[in-house]
Amino acid sequence: MIKRVNKEELIIQNNQLAFQNQENEKRAAELIIANKELAFQNQEKEKRAAELVIANKELAFQNQEKEKRAAELIIANKELAFQNQEKEKRAAELIIANKELAFQNQEKEKRAAELIIANKELAFQNQEKEKRAAELIIANKELAFQNEEKEKKAIQLVKINSELNSAKEYQKAYINGLKEIMFITSHRVRQPVTNILGITYQLDQTSNSPQEVKDCIEFIKQSALTLDTFTKELTIFISNLKQKGKELNVDDLNNF
Repeated sequence: MIKRVNKEELIIQNNQLAFQNQENEKRAAELIIANKELAFQNQEKEKRAAELVIANKELAFQNQEKEKRAAELIIANKELAFQNQEKEKRAAELIIANKELAFQNQEKEKRAAELIIANKELAFQNQEKEKRAAELIIANKELAFQNEEKEKKAIQLVKINSELNSAKEYQKAYINGLKEIMFITSHRVRQPVTNILGITYQLDQTSNSPQEVKDCIEFIKQSALTLDTFTKELTIFISNLKQKGKELNVDDLNNF
């Protein structure tokens, strides 16, 4: 009678073990699906997935050990009449193994929960990276625009400097021309003007003879011709100075 009760208990335990095996197989299948889904995520997830693969290998190894023990248990059932003491030992070992399996399942669930949290954190980090990438693109566009504006301003500055150098060169030539005009005017204009003034002073004398008047008029004519010649030369000189300004691309050269 005692042996029959033990045999029924063993059958119940076997049924429970088979149910647990089914549950373990279902969880292993779910874990495989989760591993396939996690294969498409980033390097951090792959590290966690690698840990999960190691756990799966350990679980598969434990399932193999469990199957071996189940096979041994079947053999033990056939030999139950002769091996009650061994059966009880094996049953005790099976209980310990089930407790270890339950503990491992809990650890596996904890790791799965940690992996979910890690995936959420990784998704948040990816979003932050995308935001920073978008901000960097905007900053690069602004920088490119600023560089274009700087290049435009640099080109304008080079042009202005070139025009300024031309203006300075013309100003120098213009000043030198004015100095030369002043020098020529003070020497070549003053002489015929002085002659004309002297002759007019002499004409004011009432004692001038007709020949003297005629001579004075001739002197005035010569002085006037000299003055006219100088005026023409001065006009040519000023025209040449203007032409030089045009060759230097200086604006408003006709204002002087």
